[in-house]
Amino acid sequence: MGSLESKRNRAWAATMEGFVTSDIVRAHRNSVAAIELPAPHFDEPRLVTREQRIDQGLARGATPSHDAGNRVLPEESDPYRTCFERDRDRILHSNAFRRLSGKTQVFVFPDDHMRTRLTHALEVSQVAVSVARGVGLNEALTDAIALGHDCGHGPGGHASEEALDPYVSGGFDHATWGADVSLRHLNLCVETLDGIRNHSWSRPAPATPEGEVVSWADRIAYVCHDFEDAVSAGIVTPDDLPALVRDRCGVTRSKQLGTFIRAMISTIQETGVIGMDPKTAEALAAFRAFNYATIYTREASVTQAQRVVGMLRALVENYGAHPDLLPFEGDHREDVSDSASALAASVEYVAGMTDRFACRAAVNLLDWPIDQLPSGIDR
Repeated sequence: MGSLESKRNRAWAATMEGFVTSDIVRAHRNSVAAIELPAPHFDEPRLVTREQRIDQGLARGATPSHDAGNRVLPEESDPYRTCFERDRDRILHSNAFRRLSGKTQVFVFPDDHMRTRLTHALEVSQVAVSVARGVGLNEALTDAIALGHDCGHGPGGHASEEALDPYVSGGFDHATWGADVSLRHLNLCVETLDGIRNHSWSRPAPATPEGEVVSWADRIAYVCHDFEDAVSAGIVTPDDLPALVRDRCGVTRSKQLGTFIRAMISTIQETGVIGMDPKTAEALAAFRAFNYATIYTREASVTQAQRVVGMLRALVENYGAHPDLLPFEGDHREDVSDSASALAASVEYVAGMTDRFACRAAVNLLDWPIDQLPSGIDR
């Protein structure tokens, strides 16, 4: 009969209810997995004893987990997850985080193996948690900040900040936007929000050592993987790297990341300060300067940025003038009864768009010329 009756699908359907042994359902017919649990502490909640175990392994000065967490809206604690683990999970399941898969890291509409803003966040998490684990910081808080740090980015990469600047008091900054707008509904802990809000080096220093680690991890990750993507695109070659970078960090992502991560861990272990030794930091700065000159500000990148700016501003103006086009829920339409609130809602909506959604909206609503859309690394 049809493909649904194939042997493979029959075998898959047969596992629907699992396998019952001794009144317990197991995932595999021949499963024997079991563990021996420590004696329970009946006089203390599970979370308290788990937090105690975690905090005992933290370095002095690291951020401890504490019950339900320091949140704007008080909550009940979770019996199994620390407050920062809950933050991490909330970010991971949020629309803002998922939309990062459709937002530019460096190349608009990248090739299959190039980074998006989502994979960048995952790589920042890997670098940051590696450092945090190596020096005894709170790994869950570090992970939460890293995963959430770019959730405020608009479509088209950093060009969206220039595009939206005129419409936001004080200018549009993806770091503050992420903490105060994109993720505000998650009721995250103040430590997590602080790390997200202040991860950019141009911002005030984060209040926690975990936030400081993410600030470094962000730069380490994007410098290394943006270069790797540019090599893949044929824009630069490993031989183009300055000799200082090649000699101290190597020419492969693995070697470069290892160099910077080990430098951070050894510096923190030796001094207690969240930072990097001057010699390796000099190589990182030279690496970033090279990327800036040859990748981020090359002519094609500037052209792409200009197209993004023009398109996004046109969308904001259009939605601001026609707020009925905004996808309101329930009675929220009355919240944009004046032009200022309509424009603010427009900025928030456009900032949340993915690259493709923004391009489709420009074409469908504004008859935007196809040849003026940002369209990948060849433009």
